[in-house]
Amino acid sequence: MASIFSRIVSGEIPCYKIAEDENYLAFLDINPLAKGHTLVIPKKETDYIFDIGDDELAGMMVFAKKVAHGIKEVVPCKRIGVTVIGLEVAHAHIHLIPINTIYDMDFSRPKIKLSPEDFTTISNAIANKIG
Repeated sequence: MASIFSRIVSGEIPCYKIAEDENYLAFLDINPLAKGHTLVIPKKETDYIFDIGDDELAGMMVFAKKVAHGIKEVVPCKRIGVTVIGLEVAHAHIHLIPINTIYDMDFSRPKIKLSPEDFTTISNAIANKIG
């Protein structure tokens, strides 16, 4: 059975898309730690990030870098934190999270609630910065 992220890639499930190319997709996390919390995934479903081929992993990081710059232009923060957990969805993904302190990356914190309009506004703003 395809992962929820593969179903997003196929268009079966909607997302708040930020950027896409032939190999990767970036979209807002619907259970974010902060405004602009974004997931970057390879379109090819692979469960564990370190099972991805070297070239694909390098490409994913370069793609994530471009997305992180766009997030930083839209969301006031000191940095864009990067984390890979890999337990919640069986599809490799990178979290890009606007942070001001290390504690902003604590996944045990309550997630923020955003309206569909907020998600749309944020995703469009970041997408426009990336081009």
